[in-house]
Amino acid sequence: MSGDNLREEQAIRRTTDHLVQVFAGTHSAEHVESVMQAAYRRFDGLPVRDFVPVMVERIARGELTARLEAPAPTAPAPTEAAPTETAPTEAAPTETAPTETVPTETVPAKAVAAEAAALSDKPADVRPETTTAALTARMPSRKVLLPIGLAAAVVVVAAVVVVNLGREETPPPSPPLAVVRGVIGSEKKAFFEDPQVVRAFADKGVKVEVESAGSRQIATSMDLGRFDFAFPSSAPAGEYIQRKRKVSTKYTPFSSPMAIATFQPIADLLTKAGVVKQAPVATFDIGRYLELVTTDTKWDQLSGNSDYRVDKNILISTTDPRTSNSAAMYLAITSYVANGSKVVHGATAEKNVLPLVTQLFTSQGYTDNTSEGPFNEYLTVGMGPSPMVWIYEAQFVDAATRGQIKPGMVLMYPSPTVLSKHTLVPLNGSGDRVGRLLSTDPRLQRLAAEHGFRSADAADFAKVAADHQVRVPTDLIDVVDIPSYDTLEHLLDSVGKSYG
Repeated sequence: MSGDNLREEQAIRRTTDHLVQVFAGTHSAEHVESVMQAAYRRFDGLPVRDFVPVMVERIARGELTARLEAPAPTAPAPTEAAPTETAPTEAAPTETAPTETVPTETVPAKAVAAEAAALSDKPADVRPETTTAALTARMPSRKVLLPIGLAAAVVVVAAVVVVNLGREETPPPSPPLAVVRGVIGSEKKAFFEDPQVVRAFADKGVKVEVESAGSRQIATSMDLGRFDFAFPSSAPAGEYIQRKRKVSTKYTPFSSPMAIATFQPIADLLTKAGVVKQAPVATFDIGRYLELVTTDTKWDQLSGNSDYRVDKNILISTTDPRTSNSAAMYLAITSYVANGSKVVHGATAEKNVLPLVTQLFTSQGYTDNTSEGPFNEYLTVGMGPSPMVWIYEAQFVDAATRGQIKPGMVLMYPSPTVLSKHTLVPLNGSGDRVGRLLSTDPRLQRLAAEHGFRSADAADFAKVAADHQVRVPTDLIDVVDIPSYDTLEHLLDSVGKSYG
């Protein structure tokens, strides 16, 4: 699909969402979508596409409004009979004038739209009048396709579009929305702030207000009594909240594997060092990486390094393990590899892996509380301070949809990796309503995919990634299990103590 077609379809989708909200009190969402699609199909094959979304909106809005305002049929007014003459009269002969049959002609919608586009491109002082006559006079003669009255109506619609592009009807007042408050992992902030997501919730009668924090912070230190739901970025954090709040229900509306954001010169350098394999989807060997860490290898010691000659340890930049789920996922993967490719379990295994995993964090220096901070630095500063950043896959795909990924930015997948399951724990009935909507509403699921999350429909996510030229694995194969919540907490607490 070309970029122009994609933008046109996105415009149609946004307009449909808007009209669903405008006519929420009078027409069902399904009916509004049906009217929009019917209007859209009338312009199939039209070569000039610039005004198609505007034309479609005007036609659909007109039809929806007309159905609301159509007057009830009224009986014809009674007429008074005129008095009749009783005297006989001689009827005058009448002549019937011969009639000439003239072929009736109409203007198809495609021609009207093309003409409207042509007229709008001209300065106002040289445009012909945008009236039915002016428009139809410029149309090529064609045989009858529709009754002339309908053709005139279509032309009038086109004229209105050209003359009144900026005019917008005032939508009817909407019923009050139920406000639902939640605390979320920072990587989902852009999703909840998306105007399309806000409208999708509003169409269901809900206004969602969120506060973001590190996922481990949500589970261990936040006052959850202020919220209707908690939405950390991992199953272990969600499990702990369930236990602490005695909640049996949870929702996992979408997920995201962990990944590494880097730059092409760094990927090329690590390929020579045997850490990165640059296939269609680049992979990062965690075992080989840990060998470089344990031997205290510096960047400027790598063979053939001419792009990043700095006297710094080869380390992935992460978030703070004391507050953030993404750091906990990094610990889960590295502890698995350090434990002989086995999930860490028990005091002995914890003791054996702690020195190495502690070094991975404390050698970094300052770390941010949430994944939003280091990724924003990656997007804006470049590879100088952080040549490799530990992120959620969704963050990179979401940035690509926003046009923030620059040439030379590369996404790599750790081998092995873990799947971060974004787990919503409802704290009351209102929170449960949001969890159900996120998990079952097709519109919200599609919007989650547009923000880079892997939702229930894998095709949605694959299309978003392909449309924005992000290479992602279709099937996640090299995925390992996360340690139990208690084991993970023991490791994280021990690492945290090393910070002093």
